[in-house]
Amino acid sequence: MPFAKLGLSSPLVQAITELGYNTPTPIQEQAIPAILSGNDLIATAQTGTGKTAAFVLPLLEKFSHAEALRGKRIRALILVPTRELAVQVEANVAQYAKHTHLTSMAVYGGVDTEAQKERLIKGVDILVATPGRLLDLAHKRALHFDELNVMVLDEADRMVDMGFVDDIHKIIERLPEDRQNLLFSATMTDDVRALAYDFSDSKMTDLAAEISISPNIRAAANVQQWLITVDKDTKSALLSHLINEQKWDQALIFTEKKHNAAKLVAQLEKRGITADSIHGDRSQAMREKILAQFKTGELKYLVATGVAARGLDIGELSRVVNYDLPFKPEEYIHRIGRTGRAGASGEAISLVDMSDFKNLCAIERRLKSIIERKEISGFPVRKAVPESNLNYNKQSNR
Repeated sequence: MPFAKLGLSSPLVQAITELGYNTPTPIQEQAIPAILSGNDLIATAQTGTGKTAAFVLPLLEKFSHAEALRGKRIRALILVPTRELAVQVEANVAQYAKHTHLTSMAVYGGVDTEAQKERLIKGVDILVATPGRLLDLAHKRALHFDELNVMVLDEADRMVDMGFVDDIHKIIERLPEDRQNLLFSATMTDDVRALAYDFSDSKMTDLAAEISISPNIRAAANVQQWLITVDKDTKSALLSHLINEQKWDQALIFTEKKHNAAKLVAQLEKRGITADSIHGDRSQAMREKILAQFKTGELKYLVATGVAARGLDIGELSRVVNYDLPFKPEEYIHRIGRTGRAGASGEAISLVDMSDFKNLCAIERRLKSIIERKEISGFPVRKAVPESNLNYNKQSNR
């Protein structure tokens, strides 16, 4: 089905055609008509499925013939959990709207508010925001919500995990009751369902349309997953060996903690491998610079904490590495979803030590399959990781 048959006008179809979008993805095919109809919507779709276009395109269509905005007003608010995702989503909005008169901007913390306040004076059609900075701007009366028509909560599960529920409620209290509500999430946990229930005076779960593209979140079939068991003290040496021996062109490498990211960069550089890191302690300007270098290929190896697990969109990223396994299976899925996007093939490698066994079993149980194990010559393991067990129960091991 072509995009034009979903109810999108020629300026939007032209923009997405220029971006190489030929046919809508399943989430786009279902969500675009639902949003254009004016329904509230709860959508579950994993990362990499095209969900940003699924809600941005119908918003642009809805506003294409709208009257001019008054100053400091917005038509749609897209709430996102991280600065990186705010930048990425707003960039997508700008690309899709290039042949329209509609405007967009992103507001987030870590940068001075004055430029953002100045930009809001004339009004913005679509505002992408992190909760904290939005509340700060609202407190300063830099924007008003009385002309808002649509509220979008993107990455709702991530919002819950990061503790933004109270801020979201404060924002909702400021919004007009008569609005369209859209909630997108990679997983539909009880906490996300509760947030949806509170999203619009308890009506959302009763009256909203629901779409579930991946009800049980799984990794994309085109991502080859494998792991290597290793001792903790040889992890960085093994990673360096893999980069050099397998001649990796690029890799996004995940660690669990900020200090581990900086430490790993130093260890790689001692072995002649240039890398850099992004994490919560780095300035927004520095993070944006490093991400830009990684996207262009100037930087080949990027070490990141979970701050980059969502919102980082690299079109042709060939591999991700779990230097540290995440504690939650969902986070593993989001991480490896950075590769193998838009139908391309990708590779996900995990370095697993004895302390990771419980997390590994939880991940494999979610995947409903055992991840292939490979051995690397020259890296014998002193503390062997037990064979995987899909029925492993953490409680029984206490």
